[in-house]
Amino acid sequence: MPCLQNARGGIRSELNRQLQELEGEDTDYRIKRGLAHLLNSEAFSKFETVSPLEPSALRQRVFALSAQSAPAPQATQATLQRLAQTLTQELDREILPIQIQTGLYADLSENQILTSFDAPTGEALLHRYNLSQVQGIFYRASHVILNAHRNDPGEYKLLFRYLKLFNLMTYIEGDADHGFTLTIDGPTSLFKPSTRYGLKLAMMLPALLHVTKWSLTATLQMRDAYSGKVRSGRFALDANCELVTHYPPGKTYDSLLEASFVDRWAKTKTEWQLEREVDLIPIPGSVMIPDFRLVHPDGRTFLLEIVGYWRPEYLRKKFSQVRQAGRNDLILAVSERLNLEKAGVKISDAPARIVWFKDQLMPKAVLAEIED
Repeated sequence: MPCLQNARGGIRSELNRQLQELEGEDTDYRIKRGLAHLLNSEAFSKFETVSPLEPSALRQRVFALSAQSAPAPQATQATLQRLAQTLTQELDREILPIQIQTGLYADLSENQILTSFDAPTGEALLHRYNLSQVQGIFYRASHVILNAHRNDPGEYKLLFRYLKLFNLMTYIEGDADHGFTLTIDGPTSLFKPSTRYGLKLAMMLPALLHVTKWSLTATLQMRDAYSGKVRSGRFALDANCELVTHYPPGKTYDSLLEASFVDRWAKTKTEWQLEREVDLIPIPGSVMIPDFRLVHPDGRTFLLEIVGYWRPEYLRKKFSQVRQAGRNDLILAVSERLNLEKAGVKISDAPARIVWFKDQLMPKAVLAEIED
């Protein structure tokens, strides 16, 4: 790590050269290379393009000035000097010829400058290294079957949120009482194997580590290094793997709208108790997790989902989930600012109770619906 700490202000190519020298000729060079790669990544290191102007614009200015001069050994230096004087006047700060010279191709990866290095503890680095070793396996997966056993609903929602964030092709079966089975397509199952999709599948693993009880099996397609033939393999992992995630835990609330509703509910005099993300509603190929559950001492319960997002595709998906769920104990709190007509959504098609709101969802409006 001292190598990276001392490399601040230097270019990436020089740092890579120093790290390569540290590998030496030892037999454990792969481990050293892996650790160096992690330290050199955006997780701990920040590389920036340092140039007086955006490099492509700077190149254009230099080439244009060079074209006006007759070819000569001193032409390049003279061009840099002239452009330095011009930029000094334009930018109202001193620009030196050497800054232009180094900035011409500063946008190339090897010329970027290490501006900061956030050194991890040795333990944190080893955790990240072990995790990355497992993540690499998923690049060869044709599909992954994940069994998320009975867990806290909040853990499920965090996992499903990451699956959606990474745009993973997933089919979901099960329920909250018995758990969920998720079948996820791997990169080698695609018509053309995608490195980008493989990366997204690998990025799912740290999110999965936030779930308490789970197990997975991945079917792998591996090419023999000598014969070139593809053979199948199997990889299994479960919650006892002792891998450590670096992803932060889920947010307490998805939005300020939800947080303010909870605050108002706490100040409302009512016997109804407000519970956060307790029920999960299975629907074909997916799952719906209402934002809240309302519980009365006499045993009555209602589920509350706040629909405050405006994107048409989100609205269509949300109301499709509501129709498939077919629940008569579901309340939809819908913002009056949503353009449902533009999204092609008919509120009358939703088999749920509707509560309208403008800027803030008021508890009394919800109470009026469930106590009607």
